[in-house]
Amino acid sequence: MDTVKIGIIGTGNMGAVHLGFFADGAIPDAKVTALADTDENKLRYVSGIHGGNYELFNSGEELIDKADVDAVIIATPHYSHPSLAVRAFEKGLHVLSEKPTGVYGLQIREMNDAAKKSGKLFGVMFNQRKNPLHRKLHEMLADGAIGELKHVNWVVTNWYRTQHYYDSGDWRATWAGEGGGVLINQAIHQLDLLQWFTGMPKKVRAFCRFGGWHDIEVEDDVTAYLEYAGGASGVFITTTGEPHGVNRLEISGTKGKLRLENGALLCTSFDCDERALCAECPTSFDMPKATEREVLRQVGGFDCHKDVLKNFVAAVLGKEPLFVDGSEGIKSVRLMNAMLLSAWTEKETAIPFDEREYYGLLCEHTAKSRKKRAARGGIIEDNTCSFGGF
Repeated sequence: MDTVKIGIIGTGNMGAVHLGFFADGAIPDAKVTALADTDENKLRYVSGIHGGNYELFNSGEELIDKADVDAVIIATPHYSHPSLAVRAFEKGLHVLSEKPTGVYGLQIREMNDAAKKSGKLFGVMFNQRKNPLHRKLHEMLADGAIGELKHVNWVVTNWYRTQHYYDSGDWRATWAGEGGGVLINQAIHQLDLLQWFTGMPKKVRAFCRFGGWHDIEVEDDVTAYLEYAGGASGVFITTTGEPHGVNRLEISGTKGKLRLENGALLCTSFDCDERALCAECPTSFDMPKATEREVLRQVGGFDCHKDVLKNFVAAVLGKEPLFVDGSEGIKSVRLMNAMLLSAWTEKETAIPFDEREYYGLLCEHTAKSRKKRAARGGIIEDNTCSFGGF
């Protein structure tokens, strides 16, 4: 195989972005040959503006069954990711899924089992892992730059959304349509990065406001306390209800601190290990001497989605390993599920937890999920179509 033939399922916000990269020739050794969407008018519109000769299908299942493709990119609403992926694996196709991989852990286990059985690649669009700032931070933590983990604090409040956003689609902000709110739709990238940076916590106690700032049924405000096996602790805060919010990550260790904010990664290094100084210092208030330096600053934008697409194609061709596979995709969903389970049960959740208990409670919420009509035609300013996106 010299060229990977790809089908894109979902021509909404992210599906259209991915199609644009291929149409512009930005992804070597690959071409999109087929598109699918449940809305035929939008399907034809998106295919038309990119000027390609695509096979068009009115469902992802039809594309998987009939299109001449080697791989599919799934960019549909959350609940449909697993069933489409499993069907594609059964047809012998490679799969790249948009985030989140699924809504609950049991789904994603099925996806990974199907991928393993098929022998095909299962990639996940966690493009933020390709961000140079995040990669450098991960590298420094892995190299022990700040010693042993003591505390992590991540405040992600720059996800502000108006009621118009939530009213733009009947599937938005419902348990039946999305399976969650800010955790699964906006902050899922930060949850993935959090566990990639610090590992999975052993316990979570989360406090969620369901419809706290909007007329919705899912969570739009979350504060979670994290406890790690080594004794470290953490706090994760996110919301879609705070205008002019921040995205600030601070990770403290025994030998220093890392801070990521406003497009810059800063490192504070201590001249000794704080644990040794604490135990041996002959005075009461001395602290390690600290030196701060800027490690890396973002200049311009990063085409992280494009980087993941390039890697996926190269992996299909056997030229490089897959950057983020399906076994990684379950971790952020597990962390999100743990936070919601903690809020629902009003107690701390140990990780791992009973995934069937979570699924049962999700089904209870889904059964009571209100029927909603898209009040403004189902389209918002970011060109989200029937298959949605951010």
